[in-house]
Amino acid sequence: MRYLLAWFFLLIGNFAFSQSGYFEDALRFSRNIPAGSARVMAIGGTQWSLGGDVSNIAGNPAGLGFFRKSEASISLGYSDWGIQTQFLGQNRNYNTTNFSVPNLSVVFANPKGILNRGAFKGGSWGISIQRIANFNSEFGYFSDIIGESSILDFYIQDSFGVPESQIESFGITGLAYQTYLINPITVDENGNTIINPDTYDSFVLGFPFQDENVYQEGSSNQITFSYGANFQHKLFVGGSLGIRSLSYFSQKEYNEEFIDEPLFTSSLRENLFINGTGVNLNIGIIYKPIDYVNLGFNFQTPTWYALSEEYDSNITAEYNNYYYEPEDITLGTQQAYSDLFVNNFQLNSPLRIGGGGTVFLGKNGFISADIDWVDYSAARINSNNFNEGPDNEAIQSLYTSTINYRFGAEGRINMFYIRAGYAYYGDPFVSNSIDRSTTQLSGGVGVRVKNFNIDFALVNQKFNSVYQSYQYLDSQNNNIGPVTDIKNNIFNGVLTLGLSF
Repeated sequence: MRYLLAWFFLLIGNFAFSQSGYFEDALRFSRNIPAGSARVMAIGGTQWSLGGDVSNIAGNPAGLGFFRKSEASISLGYSDWGIQTQFLGQNRNYNTTNFSVPNLSVVFANPKGILNRGAFKGGSWGISIQRIANFNSEFGYFSDIIGESSILDFYIQDSFGVPESQIESFGITGLAYQTYLINPITVDENGNTIINPDTYDSFVLGFPFQDENVYQEGSSNQITFSYGANFQHKLFVGGSLGIRSLSYFSQKEYNEEFIDEPLFTSSLRENLFINGTGVNLNIGIIYKPIDYVNLGFNFQTPTWYALSEEYDSNITAEYNNYYYEPEDITLGTQQAYSDLFVNNFQLNSPLRIGGGGTVFLGKNGFISADIDWVDYSAARINSNNFNEGPDNEAIQSLYTSTINYRFGAEGRINMFYIRAGYAYYGDPFVSNSIDRSTTQLSGGVGVRVKNFNIDFALVNQKFNSVYQSYQYLDSQNNNIGPVTDIKNNIFNGVLTLGLSF
């Protein structure tokens, strides 16, 4: 019984679906952009055909077969998530900063000697703790223009057909009933009393000013255990086991303010916390047809999550001492609180298939490119606590597969390195009413002195999204609730310190 108000609602006409919100979790927790050390971040995240970097532990584990020395590294990160919202032509800006340790890795190399016979030339074990996703952000809107609908419209529409004897337990719409925002129609058109009515209306008739604030925090992290083997310095094969931990919290407050109505203001507050663990497997291959060319392939299974959630909500309504005759009561401040709802569910995120190639320019650097495919419509929700069918139908109807690609280059001058990259992540939504693809520009520098290296990367990601506070359907079944356009602009700085031993 959570999030009857959808988070990133899609603007699709003639399509009504469950508002439970788990289909949004399926996308939110499945969209992970490849990351790793500052070196790999600087070249756009390109890593399917590169070897010899600690990013191979959680990326393409076959690359661990390139290590001739053991290596340990730590990465320090800073993120600034800027959001610009537009609602009824009004702009508002938000910024959320966050410090983190996005990567902590160690590789234990065990190469065979030069004179050792046989195709197997040794391999390396790797362990890393890597940040997979960052959820820390804040956005919203504040309007000086009267809106074109009210959340009361949603409550009335959502309550249709629910008997008054059951309405109090009907999610946030039940809270609206308890605070007199909606009231039962107790008399039919002929003036007869209706026993246990199941239709509702409101004595508040005008449209309000609207504002909302959405605050989110949390992250997804993965501990990865990997091994990569070297065969004849031509074929490199690796595999890994990833164990993910996920923590996500959101808090939102939606407000309406009325003029010349018996209701001054109404506020809806919702809190949601999700945490859990997941596991996945990763298999990779890198092949060198000639000395200066690498070809890579990577296959990652779905991540199988076991998640739990807690949700609660409350409504506060401030009336102008309005006398409600059916109950002989004068309304002032009315409040209602939901119970704490606890659910357990499983999420299977989609698998990923990727490949890439790298061309080395002698000792002067390289050029690398990746491409991968992810089908977000293949994600699935399962639970014994609720009916997951509507959410799985929404996943299949709303989401689609994407082709993602990355390009990167590194140039070397003695012990100094300069890097640049570009990445594109396709729009996971079927609807093309707005382009929700992500573009990424990156660059960085590095220096290596004997067994020590230091690298820095700066990454800029941009993407657009749409937020709809509540769903209100017109006579053609189109959602005409308030729409907020969102522009996201994220800057990430990563500093990696590495030591070979």
